[in-house]
Amino acid sequence: MSKPRETDLYPPVKAFLEGQGYEVKGEVGPADVVAVRGNEDPVIVELKLGFSLSLLHQAVARQAVTDAVYVCVARGAGRTFQRALAENVKLCRRLGLGVMTVRLRDGLVEVHCDPGPYRPRKSAVRKARLLREFARRVGDPARGGATRAGLVTAYRQDAVRIAAYLAESGPSKGAVVAAATGVATATRVMADDHYGWFERVSVGIYRLTPRGVEGLATYGAP
Repeated sequence: MSKPRETDLYPPVKAFLEGQGYEVKGEVGPADVVAVRGNEDPVIVELKLGFSLSLLHQAVARQAVTDAVYVCVARGAGRTFQRALAENVKLCRRLGLGVMTVRLRDGLVEVHCDPGPYRPRKSAVRKARLLREFARRVGDPARGGATRAGLVTAYRQDAVRIAAYLAESGPSKGAVVAAATGVATATRVMADDHYGWFERVSVGIYRLTPRGVEGLATYGAP
């Protein structure tokens, strides 16, 4: 079986557009596919086997000619492709581009979004969460651009406060830890124990684990 080529996308796309009344021609000027119907603005389709930055650059450049610009890629299988498709559809919506896929084994063409102006919906919940984390963060402990692993969040800072108190005071009740550290959710933080730092020794009483001692040495007191 021969390796797929970008030109394999053309016949299904041409047939799909012709089925909607367009006259279709390939490689017109810089465009991979140009479709014209009556006096309407032309439709341009840029073909690639997969999503890439260069594909988006080409499609955005074609918007100088017409608003009706699509990117078209070969449809893959599995969750990895589905995730990539969903993320690229979101991006293309923001760029005002349409998205098509072609299933090469049978030539099925699907349109996942059409070109058009896009106004992203704001999430009040996400905005509130972002500002809450900003307000709770003590100082500026995380360098911008760092990986998420080991990131010093407000939650981790709370855990460090709790760990520092337990290291000094020994096993303690959650309410006592909360009052001493100012971390109102101290009992929940110790019970959830996301970092493996805390261990319950009896009802409502927790102590620091060896891993917690290491964590305290790594992150220090906020």
